Amino acid sequence: MHRKIQILLIAVLFLGGLMLGGCTPDQASVSSPTSPAQTTSPTTPTAQTSSPQMKSPVLEGTATVVMTVNGSPITIEVDGTNAPVTAGNFVDLVQRGVYDGLVFHRVVRQPEPFVVQGGDPQSKNPNFPPQRLGTGGFVDPNTGSERFIPLEIKPEGAAEPIYGQTLESTRLSAAPQLRHTRGAVAMARSQQPDSASSQFYFALADLPFLDGSYAVFGYVTDGMDVVDQIQQGDRIESAQVTQGAENLRGGQ
Repeated sequence: MHRKIQILLIAVLFLGGLMLGGCTPDQASVSSPTSPAQTTSPTTPTAQTSSPQMKSPVLEGTATVVMTVNGSPITIEVDGTNAPVTAGNFVDLVQRGVYDGLVFHRVVRQPEPFVVQGGDPQSKNPNFPPQRLGTGGFVDPNTGSERFIPLEIKPEGAAEPIYGQTLESTRLSAAPQLRHTRGAVAMARSQQPDSASSQFYFALADLPFLDGSYAVFGYVTDGMDVVDQIQQGDRIESAQVTQGAENLRGGQ
């Protein structure tokens, strides 16, 4: 019983930590989703989706991103096949150099390993108050507005992702195609589904209670030992697309 209570308390604390304060997702240029998707069978769902009406980039296929932290590389396989909008947003931001110099502002390892979170552009300024980090996102220089992307979850066995809804809010019983296993890379967001921008996190352990609520878009394939050593305040020295840049559509 004590163990169950501990896990519940950790989950509540952790979910709060993934939230991005100060976001205004109603400003995001995305369309409202259609009615909840229905399934013809538990194993072969046919997800009913609405295409995000936005100018966000899309990744068609996969790409490899190498992120350098504390002098060591972290290799991320970005999955545009199962999360094209979320993956495209990340790859585009990498190519723009948005992540270079940013701080990992939240690291949760105690009492059990959970996440390492970064990607707030405000953290590039060394004088920005640390207690306010986690409230910022990418401001598109072409529009002068913060770019938001919709929550993008592809149910296992579905042909297309669902946008703007958690799996729990739909009628689908399938698990997501991309799950929160150790090494997963996913987008942080506020309570509003369509509020992710640039902040992301590494899963330090299997986190099944996040599946279907936060958008996983890739996995660490090499350098998880580097992720395990990241401390709050460490900076991303550089991030580069080493393979698959040609798969990006609609980037800068």
